Amino acid sequence: MAIEAPDYFRPENGVVLTHLLIVRDVERSREFYRQVLGATVVRARQPAILRFHNSYIVINDEGGSTDDKPTVRAEAPADPDVLSSAMNVRVTDVWAVYEQWRSRGGEFLTEPKDHGVEIRCYLRDPDGYLIELGQGTGILAEAAGGE
Repeated sequence: MAIEAPDYFRPENGVVLTHLLIVRDVERSREFYRQVLGATVVRARQPAILRFHNSYIVINDEGGSTDDKPTVRAEAPADPDVLSSAMNVRVTDVWAVYEQWRSRGGEFLTEPKDHGVEIRCYLRDPDGYLIELGQGTGILAEAAGGE
Protein backbone atom coordinates (compact mmCIF):
# COMPACT_ATOMS: atom_id res chain seq x y z
CA MET A 1 0.00 0.00 0.00
CA ALA A 2 1.41 3.39 -1.02
CA ILE A 3 1.75 6.03 1.69
CA GLU A 4 0.55 9.45 0.59
CA ALA A 5 2.31 12.63 1.59
CA PRO A 6 0.62 14.76 4.23
CA ASP A 7 -0.91 18.04 3.11
CA TYR A 8 2.08 20.34 2.59
CA PHE A 9 0.24 23.46 3.70
CA ARG A 10 -1.62 21.85 6.64
CA PRO A 11 0.23 18.76 7.86
CA GLU A 12 -2.06 16.33 9.68
CA ASN A 13 0.26 16.03 12.69
CA GLY A 14 1.60 19.58 12.50
CA VAL A 15 4.88 18.71 10.75
CA VAL A 16 5.99 17.75 7.26
CA LEU A 17 9.64 17.26 6.25
CA THR A 18 10.65 18.43 2.77
CA HIS A 19 13.86 18.68 0.77
CA LEU A 20 14.75 22.22 -0.41
CA LEU A 21 16.79 22.59 -3.58
CA ILE A 22 18.33 25.92 -4.56
CA VAL A 23 18.56 26.00 -8.35
CA ARG A 24 19.61 28.25 -11.22
CA ASP A 25 16.35 27.80 -13.18
CA VAL A 26 13.20 26.86 -11.26
CA GLU A 27 11.15 25.96 -14.34
CA ARG A 28 13.85 23.66 -15.74
CA SER A 29 14.27 21.86 -12.41
CA ARG A 30 10.53 21.63 -11.79
CA GLU A 31 10.06 20.00 -15.18
CA PHE A 32 12.94 17.57 -14.55
CA TYR A 33 11.35 16.34 -11.30
CA ARG A 34 7.90 16.25 -12.91
CA GLN A 35 8.87 14.53 -16.16
CA VAL A 36 11.74 12.25 -15.10
CA LEU A 37 10.83 11.30 -11.52
CA GLY A 38 7.07 11.67 -11.96
CA ALA A 39 6.56 14.19 -9.14
CA THR A 40 3.27 16.13 -9.01
CA VAL A 41 3.42 19.92 -9.11
CA VAL A 42 1.57 21.38 -6.12
CA ARG A 43 2.78 24.94 -6.70
CA ALA A 44 4.53 26.06 -9.89
CA ARG A 45 6.79 28.80 -8.55
CA GLN A 46 8.00 31.08 -5.71
CA PRO A 47 8.88 28.45 -4.62
CA ALA A 48 7.89 25.45 -6.72
CA ILE A 49 6.54 22.62 -4.58
CA LEU A 50 6.26 19.06 -5.86
CA ARG A 51 4.76 16.03 -4.17
CA PHE A 52 6.97 12.99 -4.62
CA HIS A 53 5.20 9.91 -3.26
CA ASN A 54 5.16 10.36 0.53
CA SER A 55 7.26 13.55 0.61
CA TYR A 56 7.82 16.94 -1.01
CA ILE A 57 10.57 18.68 -2.96
CA VAL A 58 10.71 22.47 -2.71
CA ILE A 59 12.58 24.23 -5.53
CA ASN A 60 13.65 27.87 -5.26
CA ASP A 61 15.96 30.39 -6.95
CA GLU A 62 19.43 31.37 -5.88
CA GLY A 63 19.55 34.63 -4.00
CA GLY A 64 21.04 36.85 -1.37
CA SER A 65 20.44 37.02 2.31
CA THR A 66 17.06 37.81 3.85
CA ASP A 67 16.07 39.45 7.12
CA ASP A 68 15.62 36.05 8.80
CA LYS A 69 18.98 34.68 7.55
CA PRO A 70 21.09 37.83 7.16
CA THR A 71 24.45 36.10 6.58
CA VAL A 72 23.26 33.26 4.34
CA ARG A 73 23.20 33.20 0.51
CA ALA A 74 21.25 30.58 -1.43
CA GLU A 75 23.31 29.00 -4.23
CA ALA A 76 23.02 25.90 -6.39
CA PRO A 77 25.98 23.50 -6.18
CA ALA A 78 29.12 25.07 -7.66
CA ASP A 79 30.65 21.68 -8.52
CA PRO A 80 28.43 18.66 -9.25
CA ASP A 81 31.34 16.37 -8.36
CA VAL A 82 31.48 17.61 -4.75
CA LEU A 83 28.80 15.98 -2.60
CA SER A 84 27.34 17.87 0.34
CA SER A 85 23.73 16.70 0.12
CA ALA A 86 21.77 14.10 -1.82
CA MET A 87 18.23 12.85 -2.07
CA ASN A 88 17.96 9.17 -1.29
CA VAL A 89 15.05 7.35 -2.95
CA ARG A 90 14.34 3.76 -1.85
CA VAL A 91 12.24 1.52 -4.07
CA THR A 92 11.22 -2.13 -4.21
CA ASP A 93 12.52 -2.67 -7.78
CA VAL A 94 15.56 -0.53 -8.57
CA TRP A 95 15.92 -1.86 -12.12
CA ALA A 96 12.31 -1.02 -13.05
CA VAL A 97 12.59 2.55 -11.73
CA TYR A 98 16.04 2.95 -13.31
CA GLU A 99 14.61 1.98 -16.72
CA GLN A 100 11.54 4.20 -16.24
CA TRP A 101 13.52 7.30 -15.26
CA ARG A 102 16.11 6.64 -17.98
CA SER A 103 13.34 6.41 -20.60
CA ARG A 104 12.09 9.80 -19.38
CA GLY A 105 15.48 11.42 -19.91
CA GLY A 106 17.27 10.73 -16.63
CA GLU A 107 21.02 10.42 -17.10
CA PHE A 108 22.57 8.01 -14.61
CA LEU A 109 26.23 7.92 -13.64
CA THR A 110 26.17 4.09 -13.86
CA GLU A 111 23.57 1.35 -14.05
CA PRO A 112 22.45 -0.12 -10.69
CA LYS A 113 25.33 -1.82 -8.85
CA ASP A 114 24.93 -4.60 -6.27
CA HIS A 115 26.79 -3.76 -3.03
CA GLY A 116 25.61 -6.77 -1.04
CA VAL A 117 23.35 -4.90 1.37
CA GLU A 118 21.74 -2.82 -1.37
CA ILE A 119 21.58 -2.22 -5.10
CA ARG A 120 22.04 1.43 -5.99
CA CYS A 121 22.79 3.94 -8.72
CA TYR A 122 22.86 7.70 -9.04
CA LEU A 123 21.64 10.41 -11.38
CA ARG A 124 21.98 14.18 -11.33
CA ASP A 125 19.31 16.81 -11.73
CA PRO A 126 19.92 19.82 -14.03
CA ASP A 127 21.82 21.73 -11.30
CA GLY A 128 24.04 18.79 -10.36
CA TYR A 129 22.20 17.60 -7.25
CA LEU A 130 22.82 13.91 -6.77
CA ILE A 131 19.85 11.56 -6.45
CA GLU A 132 20.53 8.08 -5.09
CA LEU A 133 18.15 5.38 -6.28
CA GLY A 134 18.43 2.22 -4.24
CA GLN A 135 16.85 -1.05 -3.24
CA GLY A 136 17.56 -2.76 0.07
CA THR A 137 18.73 -6.37 -0.24
CA GLY A 138 21.05 -7.77 2.45
CA ILE A 139 20.33 -4.83 4.73
CA LEU A 140 16.77 -6.13 5.04
CA ALA A 141 18.10 -9.41 6.49
CA GLU A 142 20.27 -7.43 8.93
CA ALA A 143 17.28 -5.37 10.06
CA ALA A 144 15.26 -8.56 10.62
CA GLY A 145 17.99 -9.97 12.85
CA GLY A 146 19.57 -12.12 10.14
CA GLU A 147 23.19 -11.78 9.08
